[in-house]
This record gives sequence, C-alpha cells and structure tokens, in this order.
Amino acid sequence: MKEIARLRAEIRGHDRRYYVENAPTISDQEYDRLMAELRALETAQPELITPDSPTQRVGGQPLAGFAAVRHAVPLLSMDNTYSEADLQAFDQRVRDALGVMLVEYVIELKFDGLAVALRYENRCLVQGATRGDGTTGDEVTANVKTIRALPLQLDGVAPPGVLDIRGEV
Repeated sequence: MKEIARLRAEIRGHDRRYYVENAPTISDQEYDRLMAELRALETAQPELITPDSPTQRVGGQPLAGFAAVRHAVPLLSMDNTYSEADLQAFDQRVRDALGVMLVEYVIELKFDGLAVALRYENRCLVQGATRGDGTTGDEVTANVKTIRALPLQLDGVAPPGVLDIRGEV
C-alpha cells in the first residue's frame, strides 16, 4: 500500500510538471516505467485501485484561463511499446479483434506534440480543443487557426455536417 501511494504521488508530480507546467523532469520511457509499475501493483491488488489513481486517467487537467470543452467522444491516448514482444502482442490483438490473419501497418516516427480535436461544422472550422483529461480539454480555436497548414474551410468532397478530426500539432 505504501509503495502504491508513493508511486501515485510521484506520477502526479510528473503529470503536473509535464501537462501543466510544461517542464518535464524525466524521460517518457522512465514515466512509462513508473506507470507500468503502478499498474502491475494495482493489477495484483485490484481492491486498492482508486478513482483518483493516475492509472485511471488519460492526460492532464485543463489549464486555468482557457474555456473548457467537453469532447463528444473521449479523446483517448495510445499505449507505448519498447520491445518487439510488445509489438507482436499488439499485432495479435488487432488481428484477433478484426478476425483476420494479416494486417498492414503504416508506421511513422513519434513526434511529441499536443493532441487536439478539431470540429468542422458545414465545412468550417468552429472549434479546436486540447485532449485535457480525455473528456474535457481546453478551447484553443484561436491558437490552432495560426497553423497555416490547417484548413479553415474544407473543400473538395462533401464531409458530413459535423466532422471531428483528432491528431497531434
């Protein structure tokens, strides 16, 4: 129990430095190691899992000064992997879920950025929001409009009346 409490406190401190202060003090790999250690302890003792455990959330808290945006569909995060065995296990889960023998993947280098959700209504960009905690993020429409590669209006094929796009900037 003391080790779980210690890990939670340490991870919360790292979350604050990364997500709120934008000043991380450990590598992503070291952070993932701490989270994996906490998950393993909680898996072994599920009665000790609490709703406020870092394992029960996606990202950081919205910042003061920004309006809050509630995501229509949670904006979740992907897990990390550091070994070939992890990749093979992921591939097996995908093939099992799809009921197929072979899946083709496109792999890109990970660029650490800011996860955003963009909402277009009737082809026009109406909202940009950060991931936040996965359910509620920060409204950053004016900020994303400064990204010149981001269309303010969609041209070409007619999209649905409301289109949500998620990605990293």
